[in-house]
Amino acid sequence: MQDLEQNLPLASSPQNTPPTLRAHVVKMLSADILSGKYKPGDRLNESQIARELNISRIPVREALSQLQEQGLVQNRERRGMFVTNIGPEEVLQISSLRIILETEALRLAKAHMTPQILLQLENLTVQMDDWNGTLLEAAALDLQFHRTIWQAAGNPYLERALNALMVPLFAHKTLEHVTKDVRRWRLSHHRMLLDAVAGRSQDDPQDLLLSHMRMSYTEPERYSTLAMKQS
Repeated sequence: MQDLEQNLPLASSPQNTPPTLRAHVVKMLSADILSGKYKPGDRLNESQIARELNISRIPVREALSQLQEQGLVQNRERRGMFVTNIGPEEVLQISSLRIILETEALRLAKAHMTPQILLQLENLTVQMDDWNGTLLEAAALDLQFHRTIWQAAGNPYLERALNALMVPLFAHKTLEHVTKDVRRWRLSHHRMLLDAVAGRSQDDPQDLLLSHMRMSYTEPERYSTLAMKQS
């Protein structure tokens, strides 16, 4: 394994990791997780990773914290960092809450929509339509689109709740090995959500969100009262 620190500017203090080194470690660990070298539920041993990369533990620790913010890694108290692992029933339980919270975010975003936010969403939709990169890049565009809507809702508590709930779920879907065609199909489905918040659609936001979620999940409403209404 090459020494990543050899050709990178070193900080004067061990507590001040060069951003370039940290970015390298984030990129390498992300690739290892998405390639399946580290599988969902695997423990990410900070010391072992540092030895493999021939660097100190500090940039590894910082990289793992950044991956935790992205949802790819979970911190289990007293046990360390693990690759995000959410069971199928947990996915559906989270989805039942998503239906409630994100439907409200869609309705509020529509009411508070501005030309600037609409332009951001339009640009993200175009980028998703044109996507031909990595699965991690696709997941980042997907999450950024939804986060823009959550922020546009104008309720910081709702936004924080959705971020806490949804980032691990988005990361979980990123770890799912699907073809680029399937990923591209899912990305293209964001246009109907864009039309909803732009006021170009008369469809109920909850129905649109459910249709969107069914691109990735079977019966996302299973733990919701919606399932009772349909039975």
